Amino acid sequence: MLRKLILPLVGIGLIFTGCAKQESQQTVSNAPSPAGKKVQVGLVFDIGGRGDKSFNDSAYAGLERASKEFGLEMGKDIEYIEPTEAPDRENALRKLVDKKKDILIAVGFIFSDDVNRVAKEFPNVKFACVDYVPPEKESDYLPNVVGLKFKEEEGSFLVGAIAGLVTKTNKVGFVGGMESPLIKKFEAGYKAGVKYVNPKCEIFANYAGVTPDAFKNPTKGKELGLSMYDKSADIIYHASGSTGLGVFEAARDKNKLAIGVDADQYDQATGHILTSMVKKVNESVFQEIKAVKDNQFKNGTRMFDLASKGIDYVYDEHNKTLIPDKIHTKVEEIRAKIIKGEIKVPSTP
Repeated sequence: MLRKLILPLVGIGLIFTGCAKQESQQTVSNAPSPAGKKVQVGLVFDIGGRGDKSFNDSAYAGLERASKEFGLEMGKDIEYIEPTEAPDRENALRKLVDKKKDILIAVGFIFSDDVNRVAKEFPNVKFACVDYVPPEKESDYLPNVVGLKFKEEEGSFLVGAIAGLVTKTNKVGFVGGMESPLIKKFEAGYKAGVKYVNPKCEIFANYAGVTPDAFKNPTKGKELGLSMYDKSADIIYHASGSTGLGVFEAARDKNKLAIGVDADQYDQATGHILTSMVKKVNESVFQEIKAVKDNQFKNGTRMFDLASKGIDYVYDEHNKTLIPDKIHTKVEEIRAKIIKGEIKVPSTP
C-alpha cells in the first residue's frame, strides 16, 4: 500500500548500527554459507504490485540495491512474484520455496498468516514480512520469521502538523485504502498532528473499501478526493497505495494540494504534492537480505520510527516554497518532542 522511503537498521548484530529498534528478537542458528555462494532471494509483492509509485516500488528498490551491492542477478538470484488474488499469496511463497531461496520477503500485512503457515512447514528458510501482524504471544513467534514494522503514526503526525499549519481553509482530508488497523495508524497520527497545531481545523476521513483491492482503485481515490475538495478541503493526505494516484488527479483537477505516502511522490503530481510521509521499506528489505548474507538473521520484531530515521517526511527543493521556514522549524521542534517522548502519538483514531 504506498512509496519511496527511509529505513533504519540497528539490531542485526552490528550491521544495523544506529538504526532500527528491535523488539522480541532471538538469534537464529545461521549456518555459514558455502564459500562463493550467493544469497538467494524471493519476494512477493502486495496488492497493486510494482508500479504503484509507493509501497511496492519502494520494496523493489531494496531488491535493486541488493542486486547491485551483492552482485545478485535479477531473475536468477533474486526473483519476485506479483499475486493477483488472495489465494495466490501462499502459492507464490511456496513457489519461491521450491526454487531454494534462502530468504522470502512478503510485502504487506495481509501476508502475515500466509507467512506463518509456510514458515512453519519450512524451518530452514528465513522469512521477512513487511508490516507483519505478530502473534499475540511472544512464545508463538517462529524462529525463522522476522516482522518489519513501522511507526507510521509518528510520520503521519508530522505531515498532519504541516497540513494544519499550511491550510488556508481550515479544512483538510484523509483518504485510506483498506479500512484496517494498519491504515488507522496513519489516520490517527495525521488527525492528531493537525489538531496539535490547529485545534479548529476540520478533518474529513474516508476509506476506499474493506478489502485489499481498496489499495488499487484510483477511480475511487479520485471520487473521494473530489468530494473532500468540494467541501473546501485544500489538503488531502492519502495512505492508499495506487488508489492515491486518483487523489493526486483530483488535486490537479481542483488545483489543490495532496500529501504522498511511503515514498516521495512529488513526481506524481508536480506542484500539487505538499510533502510525503516516507517509510523506508526499501532499506528494510535490503537489510534483511544483508543479514542473511552475513549470517546475522534474527527473528522477532524490528521496529522503525522517527528516532531511527526509518520514518520521515519530505522537505527539499521541490516543496520548500510550499512549506515556509517558520513552519519547517515548528515541525522539526515537534519531531524532537516526539522522539523525546514529550508528545505521545496515538495509533488509533
